[in-house]
Amino acid sequence: MLAAGAGRRFGGGKLLALLDGVPVIRRTLGAVLTAGFDEVVVATGADSAAVAGALQGLTCRIVPAADWEEGMAASLRGGLAALGQPAKGVFVFLGDMPLVPVHLCPALAGLAEQAGYAARPRVAGKPGHPVAFTTAALPDLARLTGDQGAASSLKGHADAVIYYDTDAVGAVLDIDAPSDLEVAERAWNACATSATSDSAMSRGALPKP
Repeated sequence: MLAAGAGRRFGGGKLLALLDGVPVIRRTLGAVLTAGFDEVVVATGADSAAVAGALQGLTCRIVPAADWEEGMAASLRGGLAALGQPAKGVFVFLGDMPLVPVHLCPALAGLAEQAGYAARPRVAGKPGHPVAFTTAALPDLARLTGDQGAASSLKGHADAVIYYDTDAVGAVLDIDAPSDLEVAERAWNACATSATSDSAMSRGALPKP
């Protein structure tokens, strides 16, 4: 999970901003951990100590990226180096996407293996996260530079990338500005309300619609 940026468009500290009373980064990692990965690495940079503190008690490995100011590629390289050589591949998550649809991970993993390079969700034509990469992609990711993330690698292997069309808006809902946090808060509360209603219906406390 990439969590190294300074969040300048947000005004700084966006990963530590509260989403329903909990830091954004902790919300995101909490979702990621439900997917049951063998290992989760969080690459940090700006606010590294504070981010690590916000994640205290959660099962992950914090990896500070010394050259994080270079851009997203630096934190991606640092996270990959910490993982070593995964047996099947990796998922890349962004720390500012607390509503990321982790339930899509099994399908994305299967599609990435089928495609040979990667798979990612797509909402109304817009590519989103998380992105599943096979081991064939790892050397390319380790050579990335700048602030473009893995976009160039995906474009360069377009014939080996599958897009999974979904209506899960959390796949494209990242927090860049304070207004995005407001949108995420509304979406989070809507999901929480829906989950509470579903639970009540399953217990028979509420009638099914």
